[in-house]
Amino acid sequence: MTDELDSTRQGVLDGLAVYAGLRGTERAEAMRRTVESGDVGSTMTAMSMEFVFGQVWSRGVLGAKQRSLVTIAILIALRQTEELKNHIRLGLTNGLTVRQIEEVTIQAAAYAGFPAAHTASNAIHEVLQDPFSAPPGEPQLR
Repeated sequence: MTDELDSTRQGVLDGLAVYAGLRGTERAEAMRRTVESGDVGSTMTAMSMEFVFGQVWSRGVLGAKQRSLVTIAILIALRQTEELKNHIRLGLTNGLTVRQIEEVTIQAAAYAGFPAAHTASNAIHEVLQDPFSAPPGEPQLR
């Protein structure tokens, strides 16, 4: 059982390292504190760090920008607006332009439907209203 716990602990640490590279050390530290707290949500956060970031985002086949594009498209199709906002921010951090994110929304409209794309456009607008999220010099969507 100790080997399994050590493996899980290492997986979480690996995931936190990837997460820090994507979202910054301050956010990764907050996630680490959540994991270590043992509070409600700590297990889900640990699982997310270990699997999503430690195993999926760390794979070398796609770059961070490509992973962001794919993730944004999937979240649009699933209409997961709150998580979409997080990944729009992450996509901007990973080097996506506002126009590229808008293009994903247009592409998604053809396959996921206009209501899903419209909801995504609203999420993009909301994220861009946050001065900490909007990239400098990027044209704002109208």
